[in-house]
Amino acid sequence: MFSSETLTKIQPLDSKKFELGSYSVSMLREDEIHPFVSGNKFRKLKYNFLEASRLEMSTILTFGGAYSNHIAAVAAAGKQQGFKTIGVIRGEELASQITTNPTLAFAVSCGMKLHFVSRSIYRSKMEASFQKRLKELFGSFYLIPEGGTNQLAVRGCEEMLSVHTASFDYISTCVGTGGTISGIIKASEMHQTVLGFSALKGAFQISEIEKYTPKTNFQLTDAYCFGGYAKIDEDLVRFINEFHARSGIPLDPVYTGKMMFGLFDMMKSKKLKENSRILAIHTGGLQGIDGMNQKLKNKNLPQINK
Repeated sequence: MFSSETLTKIQPLDSKKFELGSYSVSMLREDEIHPFVSGNKFRKLKYNFLEASRLEMSTILTFGGAYSNHIAAVAAAGKQQGFKTIGVIRGEELASQITTNPTLAFAVSCGMKLHFVSRSIYRSKMEASFQKRLKELFGSFYLIPEGGTNQLAVRGCEEMLSVHTASFDYISTCVGTGGTISGIIKASEMHQTVLGFSALKGAFQISEIEKYTPKTNFQLTDAYCFGGYAKIDEDLVRFINEFHARSGIPLDPVYTGKMMFGLFDMMKSKKLKENSRILAIHTGGLQGIDGMNQKLKNKNLPQINK
């Protein structure tokens, strides 16, 4: 799965259906790489799994929350590549909710062992004392940080861009921990501006980006985070469903849905140069729709169409 070069199709959006005016928008369909290990998760895991194999490690351990795309992807990749996987999960109460949580149930079905910890303990996940305790519990393992971001992950994300993306004026991506956008910035052309739409409040990712690249041809905004990570409202659900109906492209509610909502608002507000060619990167994460629909149903809100 990770051994060969992976190129994904560029799908133009119908300018008339979306009333794009002078803008030309296309989507890089990274979500189609693999049914379970897609988008930026595939890119982030590629060189980490190859490194774990080179080091002859048999177990991979990582961290995540209740509906983590990263946890699901590591579990699926581990099953396919022949690694044992361990997921350290934020929230002890989730231990009794595995069967009703689509992400955790999927991870377990792939063979991942789940280890639940309190939120206070989880905050110390990268401290040496906690990791020592994990090694006492599980033996030696190859560690991948929460969200997957490290030097090898950034290297993998650089491969999203190629000669086929060089003619675009803007490259648009969603932002979580900052690893994906770091790789995209590194691989971008000097004439390109990388637009980063944060799924979380604050611009804390800038310091993370600066660890990996000195390039500054990017803009980062949290104006379309809808209040914070995994938060959503009826306007966003409506936008995601309308976008899907017009384009045939499903969007996830935590990352790509917010990115495209923000991108369309910026075009409508003329915040981007007119007559520009824009490439929006679909970073996958579609497995999270089922979990979000559970939350929406509990709040009597509309469902996201798949």
